[in-house]
Amino acid sequence: MTRPPARSRSLVVLFAVYLVLLVWTVLWKLEVPWVGGDTMVKLVPFVRTHEAGPSAPVEVFVNLALFVPFGVYLGLLAPSRPWWAPVIVMAGASLALEVAQYVLAVGRSDTTDVIANTAGGLAGLGLLAVARRGLSARTTTVMLRVCSVGTVLVLLGGGLYAVSPWQPVHVRDVGPLSRVDAPDGHHSRE
Repeated sequence: MTRPPARSRSLVVLFAVYLVLLVWTVLWKLEVPWVGGDTMVKLVPFVRTHEAGPSAPVEVFVNLALFVPFGVYLGLLAPSRPWWAPVIVMAGASLALEVAQYVLAVGRSDTTDVIANTAGGLAGLGLLAVARRGLSARTTTVMLRVCSVGTVLVLLGGGLYAVSPWQPVHVRDVGPLSRVDAPDGHHSRE
């Protein structure tokens, strides 16, 4: 049996690291993983509902940005698939993360996040398409380098954040069911 090329193995490893970071970021906001807390489901995207306020533009942008690499990685790993196949995978992954937030009681499950995440993945696919036009045969090599540098920077940033002694207040999710952890670890309602 033939082994996949080193570039393919590297892409798979980088994609796996990205997925671990994505799950840690979405579910636990780069904090030590925990289970239990408030849950809420917001089915109406973007706007204020009886249970929750409108989606904050910064939060929508962050959700979009978090999934841009997802689109790039899927486009690199499965270049011959039709464009809609990775979109289904990205939307499914986003939905799975929202369900996990609810099941684990670690945050608010919001259809806005599924829409923003899927749009971010589409942006990643679009970015890759633009790169393919400009780079042709060098696309995989160049994008592998970009993904490698990006992954190292995110790992460093996440690691520095995780070990940083300056974390006076941790806000877990937003809205009327949000919870703020005081520095001593006690929970208080805002």
